[in-house]
Amino acid sequence: MSRFLKGLFNLPGANRTQVPPILGIAGLPPPIPVQTFGMGIGSNPNLSRQSRRLYIGSITPEVNEQNLADFFNSKMIEMDIGTGGPGNPVLAVQCNYEKNYAFVEFRSAEDATAAMAFDGIIFINGPLKIRRPKDYGGVEITVPSVHVPGVVSTNVPDSINKVFVGGLPTYLNEEQVQELLKSFGELKAFNLVRENGNGPSKGFAFFEYVDASVTDVAIQSLNGMELGDRYLVVQRASVGAKPGTPGMIPNLPYDQFPEIPRPIMPAGESNNADARILLMLNMVTPDDLTNDDEYGDLYEDVKEECSKYGDVEDLRIPRPVKKDKSKWAPGEPGQQTAIEAQRADEAAGVGRVYVKYVDAEGAQTGLKALAGRSFAGRSIIATVLNEDSQTTPPLNLIFAPQPDAPPPLPTSD
Repeated sequence: MSRFLKGLFNLPGANRTQVPPILGIAGLPPPIPVQTFGMGIGSNPNLSRQSRRLYIGSITPEVNEQNLADFFNSKMIEMDIGTGGPGNPVLAVQCNYEKNYAFVEFRSAEDATAAMAFDGIIFINGPLKIRRPKDYGGVEITVPSVHVPGVVSTNVPDSINKVFVGGLPTYLNEEQVQELLKSFGELKAFNLVRENGNGPSKGFAFFEYVDASVTDVAIQSLNGMELGDRYLVVQRASVGAKPGTPGMIPNLPYDQFPEIPRPIMPAGESNNADARILLMLNMVTPDDLTNDDEYGDLYEDVKEECSKYGDVEDLRIPRPVKKDKSKWAPGEPGQQTAIEAQRADEAAGVGRVYVKYVDAEGAQTGLKALAGRSFAGRSIIATVLNEDSQTTPPLNLIFAPQPDAPPPLPTSD
């Protein structure tokens, strides 16, 4: 049965016996110790305590002291980050659910500094915002010394490569906006500005790419892009940008303004008469594409629906690398294989749906009909491209000649 009929598409060390309090804020509950603390910190438990703590923002109700500690412990051991001493790096955790933050105390200042590399890592339902506490008195390190592959920092420092994007539909979350931006390269940092830090989206964000050379291409391609019922405004936004840089908005601290005037227009007819490729994001996941039969059904369902809005010349739904279980053993080799497979999938455009219509009218009609609709509980992000649009992966690779049948899963070497 078609997925549309099924409803996937909606209608249009030495263990310590006592852990001292890690917070001096009146009214907050005492921290909950985490079992198997690891190495202690000497005879003076108050020594440099502030340098061993980290503030964790944007936690959700599903996060608790134990699973947050387990997450940091497992990730730091898995990635070989920190001092690497015996036992677990985390000593204690305290959550404040009213204000959606937590404090994590580590066994050493070095471990705490290393853990900042996980700023932006996805945990349960969203990215963790990791910062130094306000009473931190050590040397401030704004850029983690260790880069964790696949982790996008939530802190976008001022630099020439800091970019502002406005005009985002407010229903889009961090992962959905990042999916659009990643079309042009791997993200180094990203921050979607929200009311009071964790409320509704304000419709604008800041970001920076790992490869600074793609910044200008992304700005040129994204600025003016029709997304949902708005047009995007994408410009360099940092106070560190060079004067006279095209598209720069100088010296505006966007994070401190509740609203920022920006030329957002309702969506209308695109001036790009040859934009006949409809790109849809947040529609499919790698898990949807691994089974051959399920992939074939999904392929036909998407083609059938898109054909309602114009003649479809080609449809491409990239598939993930077929995982060789013999190479996924625990430990570093398996971990490296997993990272390589994830990067290969991202480079191949996995998770995106590309529909090439015979003419631009079909793409425009499809855009207006499908943008914002729900597919398998996910809100579709859609835009139109022409064949010269610069994306990652390049469109000429996406639409490279292939057999008429849905492509089989590529194999991992």
